[in-house]
Amino acid sequence: MSPILFYGVPSGCSFGSIVALEWLGAPYRLCRMEMPEMVHTDAYRRLNPLAETPTLLTAEGVALSESLAILNHIAAQGIDRGLGFAQGTADFDRLNRMLAFLNTTFFNAFGPLWHALEHAIDGEAKTALTEYGRGKVEKAHAELDAMLEGKEWLLGERRSLADAYFIGIARWTQYHEVIDRRDYPNVQRLYDRLEADPAVMFAHAIEQGVPAQGAGGFEGEIGLDAALGGLRRAA
Repeated sequence: MSPILFYGVPSGCSFGSIVALEWLGAPYRLCRMEMPEMVHTDAYRRLNPLAETPTLLTAEGVALSESLAILNHIAAQGIDRGLGFAQGTADFDRLNRMLAFLNTTFFNAFGPLWHALEHAIDGEAKTALTEYGRGKVEKAHAELDAMLEGKEWLLGERRSLADAYFIGIARWTQYHEVIDRRDYPNVQRLYDRLEADPAVMFAHAIEQGVPAQGAGGFEGEIGLDAALGGLRRAA
């Protein structure tokens, strides 16, 4: 069977994995997971006990969770396309370093802001979380802006799956108006370049539930119950 990506809406970080699959161009399907309702069901917990997205059900029927693991799984299939690199090379290390930064620093910076929003926190607690989150988001953007100086993409002259992961997270500023991305011109430039990419536009259409034209690998959406029929074991 073709792999199935379980992606979260609204605005899950799984967005980056959709973009990565489009760039890869190999056959795949998608399973839409409304958050938080669907991810906390017993059915989905068979795939991902942590009740998070994304999860990739591989062609072998193995459930693979965590964005970094999924992106590296895709990268290994796209070395000839420049999406990933052979393990043990300097480029492989550079890609994993950037993915780790995006996960532990850039993604994590939004944590306090998401907590305040999702738990309807108000008053002094909200103010404290917002200010704490603002500082983290500002710091993460400043660091990333410096890394991008003189570069077209996160790793240099060619796009990689780090760029796919970035665009799924960078859009979160629309929910949390704590910074103006234009204050970080290198980050803004990369954001604009990616927003014009056909795979990114495809992923937006998928999330919005409107007709989407992919690059050829997308084989359609599948429901959760049907998708679980391909599950063999967890990883």
